[in-house]
Amino acid sequence: MADRPPALTSDQISQGLRGLPEWTYENGAIRRTVSAPTFLAGVELVRQVARVAEGMDHHPDIDIRWRRVTFTLTTHSAGGVTALDLEQASIIDGLAEELSAADGAE
Repeated sequence: MADRPPALTSDQISQGLRGLPEWTYENGAIRRTVSAPTFLAGVELVRQVARVAEGMDHHPDIDIRWRRVTFTLTTHSAGGVTALDLEQASIIDGLAEELSAADGAE
């Protein structure tokens, strides 16, 4: 496994989340829930995030509840949130935005 970046301070996390308004920080992790237009759209979002996660060798916790998909990011080996988590959150935001745009196009 590649070296992981160090855990960020609370101030660094707060600063990073300014650009990620859908995410919250609690209990050593950042979280976002996406409401998908359909159950299958939510599963497709999870599939896309899984592909990204494999490429990054950094895997989020994912909870699917019908059309609501919650992503939880933390770097366990660093003991908290790292720049890698913020990067992945930004990618997830982009994928969620594509999902939303596709829903509006139908």
